[in-house]
Amino acid sequence: MRGKQNFLFGCVCIGLATLIFSTMEVILKLPAVEGAFHPMQITLGRFLIGGLFLLPVAAWALHRKQRKLTAKDLGAFAITGLFCVPLAMVFYQLALVSGHANVVAVIFSGNPIFVTILAFLLLRETIRWNNILALVLEVLGILAIAVLGGGGGSLLSVVLAILAALFFALYAVLGKRETAQVGTIVVTCGSFLFGSVELLVLLLLGHTGPVSSFYGAVGLDMFQDVPLLQGINLQSLPYLLFIGIVSTGLGYVFHMFAIEKTSATHGSLVFFFKPILAPLVALAVLGEAITGPMVLGIVFFLAGSLMGILPEFLRNRRTADPHPQHECESP
Repeated sequence: MRGKQNFLFGCVCIGLATLIFSTMEVILKLPAVEGAFHPMQITLGRFLIGGLFLLPVAAWALHRKQRKLTAKDLGAFAITGLFCVPLAMVFYQLALVSGHANVVAVIFSGNPIFVTILAFLLLRETIRWNNILALVLEVLGILAIAVLGGGGGSLLSVVLAILAALFFALYAVLGKRETAQVGTIVVTCGSFLFGSVELLVLLLLGHTGPVSSFYGAVGLDMFQDVPLLQGINLQSLPYLLFIGIVSTGLGYVFHMFAIEKTSATHGSLVFFFKPILAPLVALAVLGEAITGPMVLGIVFFLAGSLMGILPEFLRNRRTADPHPQHECESP
């Protein structure tokens, strides 16, 4: 009975994580958010707030494991944080600025299959034929959106979204070994906080003359003279807190519980439903059209997700039910 309750709780978490992640891009594109904050300011703010929100949960998780963090753990957080915030999430935010929310949402949903490929290349984890086929289908989805103009946005946005998904997948792969030691929630919290500090350092350096000039010379003008507190007022603060606590912090907590209480395969359903829901939310809230090429791209992404998920479901079912012929039939 308890196992069934845990599974049901995990399914609720899958639904909540899907809802939160499917509205993320739309919330960040709202005029009240995009018009009030610099892209790097909102990236810094949401991950700093999200990391601080997760801190008590991470401390409780460490206490339950009777584990203390070491210098090696902190070094690992610094590396994963670098790939998560200053790289993946900076590209993600810039993709949103230069394009449409529905394009970024669909392409970023492909990060789980990138995780599988990178885990094979870097960690020598097993890769199956269905994972390769899933990657091919998702690449076709990206091409449908980019080449055929599926989102009505810029090619630059598509490229930035791909880079964001790749770096986020790299963050996930690099954090796998540390996750086995201290747990997902601790790695997520540590990566958010270290990544936020690293991004803050880059932004503070952008306020100094020589470094600011260097940023401009190499095309990193988005790091120049970024306002850190400007625009934060009684009107914009609720949006920032919601994005940091709910969209970033709670979204990752629910996704973590979804995986913990069900399985990694079930948890990946979040990124199966997101390409369906996010464009609908963008259409309803932002008026972003769902074009024919966008539909084609979504179909390729859904097919790729099914290729990645379905064989694993079937393998897990065979493992759990070695003698399915003895099962009672439902009425």
